[in-house]
Amino acid sequence: MSESPSPKVLCLQGANMEYLGIRQPEIYGTTDLQTLHAMLLDEAKGLGIDLDIRVSNIEGEAIGWIYECDRAGYAGLLMNPAGFSYAGYALRDCLRGIRMPAVEVHMSNIERRAMKSVTAEACVGVVTGFGLRSYFHGLRALTERLRT
Repeated sequence: MSESPSPKVLCLQGANMEYLGIRQPEIYGTTDLQTLHAMLLDEAKGLGIDLDIRVSNIEGEAIGWIYECDRAGYAGLLMNPAGFSYAGYALRDCLRGIRMPAVEVHMSNIERRAMKSVTAEACVGVVTGFGLRSYFHGLRALTERLRT
């Protein structure tokens, strides 16, 4: 009897995330994006998730990837919209139309920083304010949702 394939999850990093560890370390820390991605891939493996990580500063490119992965049957989306959070109305409309559940994560507590995410309402949940741990909390919550 063969094992069923691991669910595929897209992890999407939005605008400005490529400078994680460099830009505003007092808010986001000093861990760079490649290190975070290695940590996430390890976590996903332990959860039995096949994680596909992509980074874009271009909202239209991110939207295209989301639709591509939704059409390909990906099980879920873990997303830090970052700079798309406060102006990403096209991204929000994309999220409203896909079948896979999306979980939004933010390293900082965006509410405390007087920021409002326009994409959050299109997601099944939001994890904010736990630094790098926000990603791990979000991935575990998404995995749990996929298994119920």
